[in-house]
Formats: sequence, C-alpha cells, structure tokens
Amino acid sequence: MIKIMADSTCDLSPEVLAQYNIGVAPLNITINGVSYQDKIDLTADAFFEQLPKLKELPTTGMPSPEAYLNIVDEAMKEGYTEFLCICMSSGTSGSYQSAVIAKELYFERHPESTIKFHVVDSLSMSHGSGWLILKTAQLREEGYTFEELVAFCETYKKRVKHFLCVEDLHNLIKSGRISNAGAFIGSLLQVKPIMTMKDTKGTIATKVRGMNKALKHYVDEFIKRVDLEWTNFVIIGYSNDLSIAEKLKERLVEKAHFTGNIYIMQMGVAVGTHVGLGGVSMFFMEKENQ
Repeated sequence: MIKIMADSTCDLSPEVLAQYNIGVAPLNITINGVSYQDKIDLTADAFFEQLPKLKELPTTGMPSPEAYLNIVDEAMKEGYTEFLCICMSSGTSGSYQSAVIAKELYFERHPESTIKFHVVDSLSMSHGSGWLILKTAQLREEGYTFEELVAFCETYKKRVKHFLCVEDLHNLIKSGRISNAGAFIGSLLQVKPIMTMKDTKGTIATKVRGMNKALKHYVDEFIKRVDLEWTNFVIIGYSNDLSIAEKLKERLVEKAHFTGNIYIMQMGVAVGTHVGLGGVSMFFMEKENQ
C-alpha cells in the first residue's frame, strides 16, 4: 500500500486529507515567543484575526525529521510499505531537507527494511504542492504503482501553475520568500503584484491595478495555459477573505467555462505568516513549455 505524506504548507482541507489518508508533518510557528504547531495548536482564522495586531512577524520552522518518521511508523502499523512524501519547495522552506534526513535516518535505524521511500521537492508553495499531492492521491486511487506516481511527480511538478495576489509585499519581503521584490515599488494606488514560481522561489510575474483586474488576469491566463488533460480540478486559496475566492470561482465557471471541481481552501498559519491579509491564489496544471 502507498502512503502519501506532506508537510502542513500543502494547505489541503481536513476533508481532503482524511479522504485520501494523507499524513501531514506540521510546521512550527513562533508568535511573541510562544510556539505553535501549524493547524494543530492554532487555527488559520484565529491567526489572521490577530495578525494585524502583531508588532513582530511570526517565525516559522520546518517539521523535524521525527515528525515525518512518526507518520511512517504509524502507517506501517496499518500495512503501508511504500511512502511518497511531497514537500514545499526547497527554495522557500527546509521541509524537503528535513524529509530527506528522515528517510536517511529510517534506513540507518532499519538497514534490513525493504520499504520504499521517496521524497519529492514539489518546487511549489502552499496549495501548489497541495495540487500535486491531491492529483497524486487521485492517480493512486486509479491504480498507479509507486514507481508511476514517483515518475508523475518528478515529471510534472514544474507544470503546476501558481498565481498569488496579495495586498502588499511586506510579509513576503521580510520573510525572504520572494526573489525580485526590488522590482516592485510599494503598495501605491491599489497596484496588486501577482506572483508565480520561478527557480524554486516566488517571483513577481506582473502588476495590475485593483483586485478585479487581478482576478481577470487569473482567468485569462488560465484559459491560455491550462492543460485540460491533467486539470480535472483547480484549487483556489485565500488567507482571510473568502469572498474574493468565491468571486474567482464564479469567474472560472462563467468566463473559462471550467467544468471540473473547484476547491476553495484557506491558507494555513505557516503560509499565512508570509502571505499576510488579502491573499488569493489559484493552482492548476499548465501546458508544456508555457
């Protein structure tokens, strides 16, 4: 049996995680000297409510190798022998490296073990890795072997398309999660930076004026880029304003005529620390060579 594992920045909903029995290693968040486990000790809603009041930006820490190994140990009791761990981009988090260390530790402790264990650097942030994880889980249900799932992840991970729009870049700049912040001058006149992923980090793709134009850009780019052979679902993420995500969903149906599933999922505490308030994102598989 194949166990799919992730870190908590995948931001998949509890319902999806439970449906596909996905194991999650939580990141750690420190707020005013107090440590929390992402989505376990602190909910996203509670976090975003207090975020504007914080004088210092919270800090995040990768899951420990033991957090991953605990998932493996529990899953083995249920009969799992193959483990596929899909982590947030190595350019934005140490989660991937921690999972690699967990794999090494496991085989050091159990040199006789015949389990299979592969760790994927998703090259993605938030629901980008979540999209790859959910698609992989669906393919597992269709009967893909462990080797076929590994090949899918390593082949197609670069084609998971990201769009993220935020109110301003303050949190992303301060946390070092964006590579070309110098190209953007302030939060002036309702200008919205739209980011994507490049070379394992977030980068500004374009700028538009106002949220309506940002959502139009999302839909226009979706129509131009989407690979409908692989994209049977879209994930829309949001930080604290659900209404923006719902507007984007409506436009995907009305303007892009997308008939697949559209999941709306909230960003977790770890991702929300860097994105801040007013964030909205969209993820799908794009065509090759876009």
